[in-house]
Amino acid sequence: MKTTALKPNMAGKAATSDKVPSAAASIIPLPSKQTAWFDGLGKAVRNAAANVLPPLIVLAVLLITWQLLCQGPGAALPPPLKVLKDSQDLILHPFFDNGGTDKGLGLHLAASLQRVAMGYAFAAVIGIALGTLVGQSVWAMRGLDPIFQVLRTIPPLAWLPLSLAAFRNGEPSAIFVIFITSVWPIIINTAVGIRNIPQDYRNVAAVVRLNPVEFFFKIMVPSAAPYIFTGLRIGIGLSWLAIVAAEMLIGGVGIGFFIWDAWNSSHISEIIVALVYVGIVGFILDRLIAVIGGLVTRGTSAP
Repeated sequence: MKTTALKPNMAGKAATSDKVPSAAASIIPLPSKQTAWFDGLGKAVRNAAANVLPPLIVLAVLLITWQLLCQGPGAALPPPLKVLKDSQDLILHPFFDNGGTDKGLGLHLAASLQRVAMGYAFAAVIGIALGTLVGQSVWAMRGLDPIFQVLRTIPPLAWLPLSLAAFRNGEPSAIFVIFITSVWPIIINTAVGIRNIPQDYRNVAAVVRLNPVEFFFKIMVPSAAPYIFTGLRIGIGLSWLAIVAAEMLIGGVGIGFFIWDAWNSSHISEIIVALVYVGIVGFILDRLIAVIGGLVTRGTSAP
């Protein structure tokens, strides 16, 4: 009897102990959309910090070193704090216009960007067309490639006197210098991209009987797009370099002229501020072409 009386109690304890894990499991919170959102936000913040903090730290070290080296009375260059003090009005009011060439940095940059846009657009259209011709035709490559290789080694400013003699005006001369400087990497990279189109793609085009226009847009452009945008990125950087140098010589309104005029007036702080603006604008132009290239090539172009 005692044995039989104890069995239900033992069974009851066993049943109770069996229910504990299930009850505990039922109170464990399941992942929610809010938790996933916070996890994604934390990951994005960590990635941003990993990309932003290193250059900020390096920049801070450079500025502190510059301040320490140039704060003495015999320093040739002004320290960062003096640059900010001397150029405060120039930084805070970039779009003033007092007539003539007395304009803010924003207006000088706008004039330079306008020239770059025109020269670079010509270079992109003509460079892609010539690169396609050289890459597609063996005879064109044999006839034009040696000439291109010779012309692309001529320094940009060496073309300026010739362009001034031809156009007799500084504005088209500067645009021509931009064009002749940036067109070569576009031609060469486009030609390499066209020559590297897989033979299988050409065979498929022949099987489905694509006409030349269809072959260009459906086979050539998608296959060579990563190479083309590599050339376009190199070209935009060279364009920005060329316009700054050309404007120092042709005068008028532009960031290059502003830098040269500040040098003639011994305004070293203004030169430093202008160089910072030049670097930032050049970086933005490069990133812009990179983003467009990534969208067109679906991420296959260089970052």
